[in-house]
Amino acid sequence: MTTLIFATANAHKLREAAQVLGGQVRLETPAQHNICGEIPETQTTIEGNALQKARFIYQRTRLHCFADDTGLEADALNGAPGVHSARYAGEHKNMNDNIRKLLCELRGAAVRTARFRTIIALIAEGREYLFEGRVEGIIAQNETGGAGFGYDSIFLPEGSALTFAQMTAEQKNAISHRARALQKMKDFLDKNALPQC
Repeated sequence: MTTLIFATANAHKLREAAQVLGGQVRLETPAQHNICGEIPETQTTIEGNALQKARFIYQRTRLHCFADDTGLEADALNGAPGVHSARYAGEHKNMNDNIRKLLCELRGAAVRTARFRTIIALIAEGREYLFEGRVEGIIAQNETGGAGFGYDSIFLPEGSALTFAQMTAEQKNAISHRARALQKMKDFLDKNALPQC
């Protein structure tokens, strides 16, 4: 079994990763390695943020680790909120405010197409690997559903009448951007056994 430090304190992300990666990978958190507080994400791209977070953990532990970064890209807003998705309404990172701001900016928009895009940065034995997952869809007019997190309550994936927040974990993990990126990383790990540090 491969052990990976997942550079997050987000319980929702940890649960999703554990469900997708299954019994092949044992996930550990930064806190288990005495790394507490915010992990920096100050880059201008989703790829840059994922790499920055993974490098932050690797430089402190020298252990196999990975980080993810996700952006919701609305076509009518030229790809916004994108890399700023978590702090779209300001540095306080209140998701309710983020959602309200996005819905306000899209009020009356003829085009509501968007995509979720996740980049996972894996560092193993000092080598860096990137895995991308994306899902196309539209931004709903209103919030619907009580599950999920982030923008899940306003995102309708292509071909679905349900928002991510209306789906079960199993339904979401079958099609979500993060699950697709995690699956690519899992496929990579299946073919490339990592030595335990």
